[in-house]
Amino acid sequence: MNDVAELKSFVVAHAASQGLPAAHYGPLLERIRHDGTGPGSWVHEWSARADDLAARDQPLDACVHYTMARFPFVDGPARARALAEATASFERFSAGFPALRRLDVTLPVGRVRCWTTGLDAPDARPLLVMTGGIVSTKEQWAPVLLTLSELGFAGLVTEMPGVGENTLPYRADSWTLFPALLDAVGRPPGRADVYLLALSFSGHLALRAALHDDRIAGVVGAGAPLREFFTDAAWQRHVPRITTDTLAHLTATRPDEVYDVVREWALTEAELAALRVPVAHVTSLRDEIIPPGDARLLRRLVGRARLLAHDDVHGSPAHFAQTRLWTVLSILRMHGGHGPTRTALTRQLYQLRYGAGAGAGG
Repeated sequence: MNDVAELKSFVVAHAASQGLPAAHYGPLLERIRHDGTGPGSWVHEWSARADDLAARDQPLDACVHYTMARFPFVDGPARARALAEATASFERFSAGFPALRRLDVTLPVGRVRCWTTGLDAPDARPLLVMTGGIVSTKEQWAPVLLTLSELGFAGLVTEMPGVGENTLPYRADSWTLFPALLDAVGRPPGRADVYLLALSFSGHLALRAALHDDRIAGVVGAGAPLREFFTDAAWQRHVPRITTDTLAHLTATRPDEVYDVVREWALTEAELAALRVPVAHVTSLRDEIIPPGDARLLRRLVGRARLLAHDDVHGSPAHFAQTRLWTVLSILRMHGGHGPTRTALTRQLYQLRYGAGAGAGG
């Protein structure tokens, strides 16, 4: 079973990203006493709230709570039910938004399920591909797709290998997920207008993919492991159990051997220096999972890197609004254009960071 204290600590960033205020999830977390079954358990309390929301015909809110119930990964029937209900709830929500389309991609080693928008637009739009980390599902991020049309982008949201409905194995060559998806949606070689918004561990895959696929024009990420996370044994001894257990689950190994398995996955300094696309990355200065040396490597070796640092823990839950705006602005900077929108977002970001009286140009 998972450590309940860790579950409560690390779910906060995910709750914040889903728009759940502390006043809402705080009392729910207080009712959770263990990670077993029945009342007082993690899955029961989140699922009971989700069931109530589903009965009230609030499918997106129900999806959010079912998603929290299956956190951090499916380890038995209760979390399996939570995942199934989360995906079904989002399916019901999507029925009200014809622009949201399901896409299933079948590959030799498994199936990738995605949510998309704008792929069939008559005008050729730049494509934003979004992925979460090792504990987040595509339904957490799919609502972002509804905002992309006004920015002139098509979009695709999916999961890392082994997470949610992605049945691909998580292994050293998992970066090939991105080229496979671009092939599946018919993105032609040499057309460099694909941007990867790859959070946490998927950022590691995205950067490696950018070394091999010339369709990728930029990578935006947050809290990505690059090198030292995979190689620093002293750091690994203090990585939260929830992360180590999830990595072991996804790689089909034991917690006491998983870091030996992933050690060779580290990006080399030569690979980081070879990146030619722009990279934007959010780093948390008190990150409990990703060592600070990885962000320093990014700053030192990647010539076109921009970093935003928050004095916060992994995922920077106290700075989610700033991170969201900076992320969108980073994508717009990479692609160019969108002057009025970019100026407005820049002003909002300055106001969040420096106060309501601050202003900024585009």
